[in-house]
Amino acid sequence: MTGGFATWLETTPAWLIGLILLAAMFAASLLGEWLSRRTGKTKGEGGDDGGKEGYIVSATLGLLALLMGFTFSLAVDRFESRRMLVLEEANAIGTTYLRTQMLEPVDRARISRMLVDYTDNRITLAKAPPDQVPTLLARNDQMLTDLWTATLAAWPSIKGLDFSSSYLDTMNTMIDLDSARKAARLARVPSTVFFVLFVYVVTSAGVLGYAGANKEGRGATAFLFLLLTISLLLTLDIDRPRTGRVTESQAPMERLRATMATQPPEVFDRMSAPKAAPTPAAPPKGATTGPGR
Repeated sequence: MTGGFATWLETTPAWLIGLILLAAMFAASLLGEWLSRRTGKTKGEGGDDGGKEGYIVSATLGLLALLMGFTFSLAVDRFESRRMLVLEEANAIGTTYLRTQMLEPVDRARISRMLVDYTDNRITLAKAPPDQVPTLLARNDQMLTDLWTATLAAWPSIKGLDFSSSYLDTMNTMIDLDSARKAARLARVPSTVFFVLFVYVVTSAGVLGYAGANKEGRGATAFLFLLLTISLLLTLDIDRPRTGRVTESQAPMERLRATMATQPPEVFDRMSAPKAAPTPAAPPKGATTGPGR
């Protein structure tokens, strides 16, 4: 059951979920009001029944607030993890790009270009609509394979240098962060939590109707239901990293890409000592070079 609900929760537009939830709350509230009339309860009957119902309503709404706050906290924690991973990946790519400038010219130019293309693809992938994600993911994985292949090709020329191990560590960290970001995008609030929360919201609406909230003012009740729906939709939107409107900023990756554009490999050669021109060989002893020999 929860598997089907998870699919429905993932594929159904948020506005439609909001409408269904709002309609369910109104229906439950009217049902509660009808049950109240059927049982013969009216305001003031039964001594202190009105006070007892007030306690029940307060406890119900208090528990609802606790459940909604717990679910919102779960969604925000996952959002924060995705946001921090963007920064960590941008730092890892930037460090790899800088250390690449210490390679031999051929390897430096090749890997630097590949890192720039990889960064472009990562930015595009993070903002792509769902139908373009599989293609961009396949290209992303191929780029990582090519980067590691190019690193292996450059290894013989750097394995005797002091920075070789740190360069491999940086490249490995960058590849690991790719897996971490993929996992973070799949880490969602369990669908069972949303299912229980939706059921509890509808049940709470029924309790309000039974306690006579509709008699006190249908406009106020409708406004409360609208606020609850907006809060739930906000939580659901944060928990949708691919289709939601609240997504992690790609600003660190975009700033990195701008830095790469202003710092091509040639920039790092401007302070290198120019290579000395070869000294011409001295003529053999006793040889004459002038005319009239």
